[in-house]
Amino acid sequence: MTWLRKTNHTANEPTDADPQPVEVPALAPSGNGEHPREEPCPYLAEDETDGQANETRRSGEDWFLALKRELHQQVIAALDVATLGTMGEEALRAEVRRQVELLSRSRADLLSLAERERLVSEVLDETFGLGPIETLMLDPEISDILINGPRTIYIERRGKLEKTDVAFHDQQHVLQVVQRIAAKVGRRVDETCPMVDARLADGSRLNAIIHPLALEGPLVSIRRFGARPLSIWDLLNNGSITPEIEQFLSACVEARINILISGGTGSGKTTLLNVLSSYIPGDERVATIEDSAELQLQQPHVVRMETRPVSIEGAGEVTSRDLVRNALRMRPDRIIVGECRGSEALDMLQAMNTGHEGSLTTIHANTSRDALSRLEMMVGMAGFDIPIWVIRKQVAASINLVVQVSRLIGGVRRLVKVSEITGMEGEVVSMHDIFEFKQTGINDKREAQGHFMATGIRPACLSKLEAAGVQLPGELFERRIIE
Repeated sequence: MTWLRKTNHTANEPTDADPQPVEVPALAPSGNGEHPREEPCPYLAEDETDGQANETRRSGEDWFLALKRELHQQVIAALDVATLGTMGEEALRAEVRRQVELLSRSRADLLSLAERERLVSEVLDETFGLGPIETLMLDPEISDILINGPRTIYIERRGKLEKTDVAFHDQQHVLQVVQRIAAKVGRRVDETCPMVDARLADGSRLNAIIHPLALEGPLVSIRRFGARPLSIWDLLNNGSITPEIEQFLSACVEARINILISGGTGSGKTTLLNVLSSYIPGDERVATIEDSAELQLQQPHVVRMETRPVSIEGAGEVTSRDLVRNALRMRPDRIIVGECRGSEALDMLQAMNTGHEGSLTTIHANTSRDALSRLEMMVGMAGFDIPIWVIRKQVAASINLVVQVSRLIGGVRRLVKVSEITGMEGEVVSMHDIFEFKQTGINDKREAQGHFMATGIRPACLSKLEAAGVQLPGELFERRIIE
C-alpha cells in the first residue's frame, strides 16, 4: 500500500475521500499533490561560494523557518488523504516522519545532520503538536509560556521571565495553533468569539485573545502544570512553607476546617490547594468545580465539573454558580471551587455553613483582609439586596482560615500569612494572624529573603481539632522565629 497521491488534481480540488478521523495539516497544503520536486533553497544566491552560503545560512533563523514551512506543506500534499482515516496515530506519525526525512535528505547540501534531525522533529511538532512551542512544553522547569507575537515569546523559569529564540512564521501561524488547541476541547476562537480559555492534554491552561481585541495579533498565555503535581515535599524544599505550618494546615484539613486561599496571579494558589486537598481522607466524596480544570486530586472518590462558556448562538452557558448549586444535590462531603470569581461565592459560603465543612476555594487578593472584602463584593454580585452586615456575618460563620500566598521579588513564592477568623466585632469581621513570613531584604540573586514566625496566638479552632481527634503540641504556636 502506498501513501502517496496518484491523481493529478490540485490540492484545492475536492476528492472522493473525506479524511475526517485524523487532523493532520496545521497549514494549508500547496502544490499539485504529486511528490514534491527538489528545489534549491530560495535564501541562497546561485553565485555564492560554499563559505558564503554557510555564512548566509547561519546568519539567522528565517531561512530555517521558511524551509520548515515549505517541507510541512510538501509532506501534507504528498500524503494520500484517502488512507489517513484508516491509520492509527503511531502509523501516521511514522509515515509523516518517513516523508520528512525523505524530503530533508534532498537538501543534504544545505543542512547538517543535526539540522536535518531538528527539521524532522519540528515538522512533526507542526503536524501533531503545538508547533514551535512544543519543545517549551516538554521542559519541566517552565511554568508559563507567554506569546506576545509570532517572534516575541517569553517563558517563566524558576519564577523569572526570560525571552526565548522560539518563533512562529507569522500571526496566522499562531492563530492556527490556538484554534487547534481550542477545537480539541470543544471551544472555538475566531472574530465572533475572540477570547478563549482551554485545557491542554497535560492539564496546562491556555488563555488566548485575538484580533480585533488584540490589536497587534494573537496574545497567548499558557500556565503549565507538570506531569507530576507538586507535593508538600516540593514546597518544603523550596522554602515556600515550613514543617510547623504544614503540620497545622494538614490538621485543619483533616478536622474539616473551611479554608480560603488568597493570592495574586501566579502566586501558587492552585498549587497550595492541590497540596492541601491531599490531606482529605480517602473515604470522603469530593466535588470540584473549575472554569478550566487544573486540580489534580489524588483521592479515589472525586467528581470533577467544569464550566461551559456561552455558545455562538448566545445559549448553553453553564456557570460556576450553576455547578455549585448542582453539586449540593450530589451528596458531596466537601466542595472545592478552583477559584471564586463572582456570584458563586454566595452559594459556596452557604455550602460551607450547611453541612459541607472542610471545603476549600481560592480568591485573587493581595492581603487576607482584602480577600474578605472581595468575597463581600462577589456575594453582592448574586443579585440579592443583602445588607453588608449580613454578608459579613455569613463570611465569619463560613470561613475559618485565610491562607495568603505571594510571589515576592525574584519570583520567590512564599506562604506569607495564616489568619484565623474568630467572629464579629460589631459590623467588622474579627481576624488574627497565627503564622506569617517577614521579608527582611533581597539576596545577591535579587531574590526576596526573610523568615517565618509564629505570632504567639493560639488558634480558636484548636478545640474543633481536638474534637476531631487531632492533637497538636502547644509549643507549635509559641511566639518565635521558625528556622
